[in-house]
Amino acid sequence: MKLATIQTEKGIQVVSVIDRDNTLTYFDLLAFDESLPRSLKGILTIEGGLERARLAAEQAQQADRQITGTLLAPIPVPGKVLCIGLNYRDHAEETGMPFPDEPVCFSKFSSSVTGSGQPIRIPSVAREVDYEAELVAVIGKSCRNVTQADAPDYIAGYMNGHDVSARDWQIGRPGGQWLLGKTADTFAPTGPYLVTADEIENANSLPIKLTLNGEVLQNSNTDKFIFTIEEVIAFVSQILTLEPGDIIFTGTPPGVGMARKPPVYLKPGDQACIEIQGLGMLHNTVEAWD
Repeated sequence: MKLATIQTEKGIQVVSVIDRDNTLTYFDLLAFDESLPRSLKGILTIEGGLERARLAAEQAQQADRQITGTLLAPIPVPGKVLCIGLNYRDHAEETGMPFPDEPVCFSKFSSSVTGSGQPIRIPSVAREVDYEAELVAVIGKSCRNVTQADAPDYIAGYMNGHDVSARDWQIGRPGGQWLLGKTADTFAPTGPYLVTADEIENANSLPIKLTLNGEVLQNSNTDKFIFTIEEVIAFVSQILTLEPGDIIFTGTPPGVGMARKPPVYLKPGDQACIEIQGLGMLHNTVEAWD
């Protein structure tokens, strides 16, 4: 099942999606279950929420009950935006850094989240803004101290993610400004929709690709993870409780702009597209932001 969040004339609501060659058709879940929460986080929070959404989606698609609206991020305001750094073997080799002994974790604020089709806005104080294609896991149930074996039970699904990074802030300023370099507004596009976990046979073995202005700059596979998604969930849940709607960016493959010679950074007018097998296409235009 594919679920998206759209802005309609009557407000924000979750819809089911059929994706035909990156042309999305939305179906009205509320027409068949009017008490269903209007947010994806709300659906994940209630008992049996995904099952109710699945039934409503089947009915809406059978009845061809379409609905229109502006696409937003699947979870516009997640409680937590966790990120894993240096998690692809080929990316570590690209940067000349040793493989980490445990997941390297950082975070973004939820205000950095935006959706497919929405602009990535570069602040005027940032000069070296990089792209990073990433697989994003979405937590479906609260958990703490989860084992690797049990971790899949707590994953609602997956989506494309873009960990936009201002390198001149992240590593170029005195002492480094990791947080500010990573969490500018619009620096965490996700989408276009969430694909439920039952549709993804093995999230640790998916082709992942980023194209910039039509040129493929990142092209790898999540089978290059240093730490699997299950290992990441087990690791971070030792310290904090993961809750429905929390999202985890799982790291980026090689080909990032700062590692290229000469470096390639995002600039106004650029078109960035991220495609992970089975998850559709996340597309964003880059704009200047004074």
